[in-house]
Amino acid sequence: MSGKERHSIFVVDDDKSMREFLEIMLTKEGYKVTLAKSGEEAFRILDKETFDLIITDIRMKDIDGIGVLKKAKAKAPDTIVVLISAFATAQTAVEAMKEGAYDYLPKPFKVNDLKGIVRDALESRRISGGEGEEEPSKERYHFDCLVGDSPQMRKVYDLIKRVSRTKSNILVSGESGTGKELVARAIHKLSDRNDRPFVVINCAGIPESLIESELFGYKKGAFTGATTNKEGLFGVADGGTVFLDEVGELSPTIQVKLLRVIQGRTFTEVGGTEEKSVDVRLISATNKDLEKEVIEKTFREDLYFRINVINIAIPPLRERVGDLPLLAQHFLEKYSRELEKDIKKVSAYAMDLLGQYYFPGNVRELENIIERSVALEASNIVLPESLTLSNFRGKGMKQMRRQHDMGPNGVKLDEVMAEIEKNYIIYALEMSHGSKQKAAELLDISMRSMRYRLDKLGLHSKK
Repeated sequence: MSGKERHSIFVVDDDKSMREFLEIMLTKEGYKVTLAKSGEEAFRILDKETFDLIITDIRMKDIDGIGVLKKAKAKAPDTIVVLISAFATAQTAVEAMKEGAYDYLPKPFKVNDLKGIVRDALESRRISGGEGEEEPSKERYHFDCLVGDSPQMRKVYDLIKRVSRTKSNILVSGESGTGKELVARAIHKLSDRNDRPFVVINCAGIPESLIESELFGYKKGAFTGATTNKEGLFGVADGGTVFLDEVGELSPTIQVKLLRVIQGRTFTEVGGTEEKSVDVRLISATNKDLEKEVIEKTFREDLYFRINVINIAIPPLRERVGDLPLLAQHFLEKYSRELEKDIKKVSAYAMDLLGQYYFPGNVRELENIIERSVALEASNIVLPESLTLSNFRGKGMKQMRRQHDMGPNGVKLDEVMAEIEKNYIIYALEMSHGSKQKAAELLDISMRSMRYRLDKLGLHSKK
């Protein structure tokens, strides 16, 4: 018997077509399904039976979905309840979550979204002890302080394990916000230098006039204000690891001095005459195309090959969207603890909106969005309203433009414009929970124009 066949699901909805659809879909997934066509009938069934999970419409004529939720929880507190409705509001969702609902989905919803919620909800029940099984290890999607279980991140984890056992210099490349410093820290932690310092040097954050003295230290009297000797960051890191963040920002003069340190493992303090030996493992990071910089003569070729013995490329978040739920939950738990709020999860609809976003700021931007959402959220689940969606709309055109970068052969403008129009209509319908009238208002077009565009683009809404 499969895991799914052990689970019983109770569907409550006064819409016959919706009941039949859910019954067929859930049965095909291997669940045992029971149906009720009203809140009253649901009460009678709940008096006799208990279920692992209940899917109930919120708006019904006699007893609404909140009533079904309270009834189910009163009899069996560990019952999972998912609410669905074409009329859900933020206030309704907040009330539902306070009463113990697991999640809510606005109609029309995507089948895969509901399947995912059911699967995750039953898994959370198993983990919490409802079925007496052990919690699965988080090691499969956590690597030190990195989070992700996508094939791309698994390759990164494997490379980190292999290079940590070497002494070779490493270049970590990737866009801003992808977690390059976390990769460097993981390498240091797994290396035989992990009991020695890990020193971070932000090459872009130190003024050019000061960077040499910061890196290599200085002698008393070397310049105005040098009243004592000071050890540089390379000296502090002796025996450990130096992480050069934004290495592409180094000036040509400092590039020469860094090359000398790498080649000879020695340096001279500013104002000093004696060479000092240093033993460091160098990990550099950049969001620039250093090969291009080398061609353009803005970065030394010999230095590039010295720091890039092994390259680790970190994929942007948009190329590993499968990690988005794991990352969102990770940050949710982090900021719920820090802000002392009892927020359990990101709602399915909010997660769907996140999944459509381009994330130019990558994982760092996602972390900021989740932190802000936790701070603003009044319920125990992150709702779409807490995602400050105006930021999403403001960057939508940038996302679409990147999807249609003009190549040497140009583009078909009519096709590009049709896709942009389609994307905005779909987004407006999602924001309005499927209401064509509200979507038309968001797009500042008439209902007649809305119907024409839906027909032209092959889009169909249930309302």
